[in-house]
Amino acid sequence: MRFFSFILPLLLSVPAAFASGAEHAAEHAEHALPPNAEQILPNLPITNSMLMSWVAVAIIVVFCRAATSKMALIPSGIQNFCEWVVESLYNFLESILGSYLIKKTFWFFASIFVFILVSNLLGLIPGVGTVGRYDEHGRIIGFMRGANADLNLTLAMATVFFALWLYWAILENGIKGFLAHIFAPKGSFHGFMQLFMVVIFLIVGFLEIISICVRPVALTFRLFGNIYGGEQTMEKLMMLVPDQKLAFLPALPFYFMELLVAFVQALVFMLLTAVFLRLICEHAGEEGHHH
Repeated sequence: MRFFSFILPLLLSVPAAFASGAEHAAEHAEHALPPNAEQILPNLPITNSMLMSWVAVAIIVVFCRAATSKMALIPSGIQNFCEWVVESLYNFLESILGSYLIKKTFWFFASIFVFILVSNLLGLIPGVGTVGRYDEHGRIIGFMRGANADLNLTLAMATVFFALWLYWAILENGIKGFLAHIFAPKGSFHGFMQLFMVVIFLIVGFLEIISICVRPVALTFRLFGNIYGGEQTMEKLMMLVPDQKLAFLPALPFYFMELLVAFVQALVFMLLTAVFLRLICEHAGEEGHHH
């Protein structure tokens, strides 16, 4: 997907430039998705990505309310589908986190997966990013924009995870165990070798601290880059056809690929965060289990 997100737009820009002259290129430049979210109305501090995230939350809330309004011992319909989703996510995450951690953290990982997935799918609805108002320069400002195509949202989710990761890591390991997990030598050494390994693992610990600080940045740009790059690719593909009524044809095959990407990116974000937590809490719950 990264190949299509960054290489394909460059390849497509050449034939698009010659398709219908400078006027056609200028017209489509006005419709290109800007890197930053924009305010829907000039006097309200509400951006198009914020509105899309609220819509995603509203859909999830309405769905959950509908699934739990008339609970039955033998589920059917929407309740059955909801329970299947929850059970599937629980079993998948339990295989990564273990039976102890999953009980404390399932609420976060399941919520982040569902929210990212719904937001990604909403961003693929026709009209998102193209239906809006014109600014003073004649450029369209879409009323809605893919929520995860806004760097602010992906950064917020990564920051929330980093704070929870730190809380869970200290809660399960204690401050001493948390620092020992990063800096203490792994294994049994004696004499000069013990002193040597202490120095080595101190250096490795500082490198691990850098790695831990980079994780939320990587999570932020991985999700944002794939979603924003996918939307830019769709825009470039639609520029190939001068006739607006047929502009969707070149992008149609990639539209179905983006449906898959919407699911994969939600799964990758959830999977990476779960693995990061498991690595720091690898022995969590073992004492209680033995007792």
